[in-house]
Formats: sequence, structure tokens, C-alpha cells
Amino acid sequence: MEERLHYLTAAPGAYKAMLGLEHYLHECGLEESLLHLIKLRTSQINSCAYCLDMHWKDLRAIGENEQRLYSLDAWRECPYYTDRERAALAWTEAVTLITNGHVPDSVYEEVRPHFNEKELSDLTLAIATINAWNRLSIAGRTTPGTYQPAKKHELKKSA
Repeated sequence: MEERLHYLTAAPGAYKAMLGLEHYLHECGLEESLLHLIKLRTSQINSCAYCLDMHWKDLRAIGENEQRLYSLDAWRECPYYTDRERAALAWTEAVTLITNGHVPDSVYEEVRPHFNEKELSDLTLAIATINAWNRLSIAGRTTPGTYQPAKKHELKKSA
């Protein structure tokens, strides 16, 4: 497929605003691996090939176990995730699939013991942000396979 839209050149202000959200999330205090897990899970739900490639590579770059990555779409049946990660993944699915009955109180009750109000706000923002990135990438037909994760020292320099 040929790319349709190049947001960075066509709408640089909007692209910069999206990167501003990413910068905030990088600094918000949530675990980097947790953020990438929810980004990968959201991208699975939305079938975003570019973001699947990106977040799989990002997780591998920070040393994530491949078994956890291979099993992410079946996280409920696997013992590889912590209770906090399970709560975050349940919240991720509810927020991403919001048209399936909104975000049920039962999922909120599941996530609250594991996240304080700021953390849950940041988690929700992270989910909303990756959903936006997924929609941008899918609509623009961003080419998967081209992304390369930044090295740790490069991330620190740009922060």
C-alpha cells in the first residue's frame, strides 16, 4: 500500500502537539514497559500495522520477554502479567472499545486498587493518545517496518 498522508509535512503543528502528549506520558511516572504494553494491546485491537511494529520493537528494545509479547492478545488466560498490568489491560480494552457499552463500572473497580487518580488519568490519556496515533497511521497508511526504536541514551538527550 502506498502512504496517503504525511502528517509531519502536511500538518506539522498537529504532529508536534501529538508529540507533546508523548513527551508528557514519557515523564508522567507510569512504567515504560506498561505504557508500551497498553500501546501494543490497543494497536492489536485497532489492527494498526505500523504501531504494532513500533511497540513490539520498543518493548524488545527495553528487554521485554517475547513470551509476554506473543501472548498479549490472550492476556486473560496467561500467567505472565502482574495484577497491575492486568488491570491496565482491562482498562485499555474498555476505553479502546468504548462503543461496546462505554467503560463499565466493573472495569473501573478492577483498576482502582492498582492505580491512584493521577496514574489512572495518565493511563487513560495514554490509551486515548495511542488510539489517536492508530487512527492517524491507519488513515494515512503509514508504512510498517520502517520504525527503529531510539537507543536509551538518545531518549535521555531529547527529553
